[in-house]
Amino acid sequence: MQKRAVGIERLPKIVGADTELGNFLEGVEHQGGTGRLASQLLLRNIDGIPGSSYSGYSANPQDIGRKWLDNGSCCYIDLDHLEMCLPETRSAWDFTAAMHAQLRLVRNAQQRAEYDLARGVALRVLACNSDGLGASWGSHLNFLISRRCYENLFHRRIHYLLWLASYHASSILVAGQGKVGAENGAPWIDYQISQRADFIEEIVGLQTTFRRPIVNSRDETLCGLDSRFARLHHISSDVNLCHTANILKVGILQILLAMIESETVRIRPDEILQDPVQAFSAFSRDPDLCARQETLDGAEVSALDLQRRFFDAAAQFVDAGGCEQTVPRPGEILALWGDTLDRLAARDWEALSRRLDWVLKRRVLSEVLEDTPGLDWRSPEVKQLDLTYGSLDPADGLYWALEAGDCVDLLAPERAIDRFTREPPSDTRAFTRTRLLREFGRAGVVEIDWDRVRVRANTDRSYYSPSLEVRLDDPGGFTRAETGGLFRQGRAASRGWLLSALRAVAAESTQPEYQSGNRRDAGSNNRERTAFTFFRNWG
Repeated sequence: MQKRAVGIERLPKIVGADTELGNFLEGVEHQGGTGRLASQLLLRNIDGIPGSSYSGYSANPQDIGRKWLDNGSCCYIDLDHLEMCLPETRSAWDFTAAMHAQLRLVRNAQQRAEYDLARGVALRVLACNSDGLGASWGSHLNFLISRRCYENLFHRRIHYLLWLASYHASSILVAGQGKVGAENGAPWIDYQISQRADFIEEIVGLQTTFRRPIVNSRDETLCGLDSRFARLHHISSDVNLCHTANILKVGILQILLAMIESETVRIRPDEILQDPVQAFSAFSRDPDLCARQETLDGAEVSALDLQRRFFDAAAQFVDAGGCEQTVPRPGEILALWGDTLDRLAARDWEALSRRLDWVLKRRVLSEVLEDTPGLDWRSPEVKQLDLTYGSLDPADGLYWALEAGDCVDLLAPERAIDRFTREPPSDTRAFTRTRLLREFGRAGVVEIDWDRVRVRANTDRSYYSPSLEVRLDDPGGFTRAETGGLFRQGRAASRGWLLSALRAVAAESTQPEYQSGNRRDAGSNNRERTAFTFFRNWG
């Protein structure tokens, strides 16, 4: 590790997520499948405020019907999938609680929707990343990084990109959900660690629906035009249900991105894989953890070896105070990571099944195969169990049965999960965005995006009444500590006073060059604020 760089902006590693769900109707035949019908049923039964009051408006024709919820999140239809987008959170623990809270909200919508279905028809919703028939959908993470960090990753210091890609290839040990079989032309395998591995075909790229890259270079900050900020859009992870897997997946990446942003990490050749794409697949197809891949120094390493090297570098960084003000609870993340790696090295599958989805799923499926003569890994019944592991229906979802049976370590407190079904995080801009939605309601909100809310400024709720925009460019700003008092005072004053006060807070939080209109060029693919950059996902 090099000595601390001077003058480098360090930002809190705020995280969001957008997770597509598998959804279909069972007992119905429909040309082209039932995914669109199922997602429409789900979205119809989710309470929320539309992203725009302009009928039929959509900034992205692939996105349909976006609704903003009372907990700071939003949901919409992406192609044929319901997509749930989490509110911005600061800690890996809050992320995990918000993820489970969002799944509960979708489950509630599923149960309400089923009241309208004919007898013999069922609505199925799956938290997974592929259907076993060649289709894959995303479970994306999004991290706040500095603009300089983004430029280093993709345009100036390419070894950072290769280092991050090599981490991702080995990170499936903690972040895989597990899958029976293979897809996308890959040869058959009984069981593999990652659901996304068969669909990873490039190291880096902008695309998310074909030839998917390990590291996605999409450059949409969703932070207005404030040139301090960038967003790393991560697409190669599976959706996780186990609490430990979620905390490790998010928390480790927070630390590693803080290391890259600091420009103090000294990257060694034995930490970079010769072919990260090949390694991603090879590591996934070896749930016994024996596969080895070549690094730049010519040595061969296992995924576990590589994880150890990243762990050692991260521990040194954390011990030196590198995560101060940027990553909450880094020591706890390291302790959990290190202990999990120790248990992987010892092949302590019993303990690991309480922490990691791919281990838990393999354990259950293996027990079914042992207890049921005539079944093997190619049996349709086994593939069905694989898919229903992530079913949101508690009547058939394997994960929920295992959680209820005390087979999973629950690290996010129940009170936090329950709170996030109703309330936004209080320490990010999600707080102010949600309070504005509550204050002005469906009739008073004109447009919503992650970084802006436009509302009607007076009590005249007619279509032609004037509107004002409150900008929320800083994901780490506009917290309850900063604006909660303004909302309390606004009740005794007026909506006009409240909007003026919030706009003043927004102006103070924005860089001078943006305020004066002399913003420096951010140098990215789609940084200009046009109609087609509205209504994207922070999550």
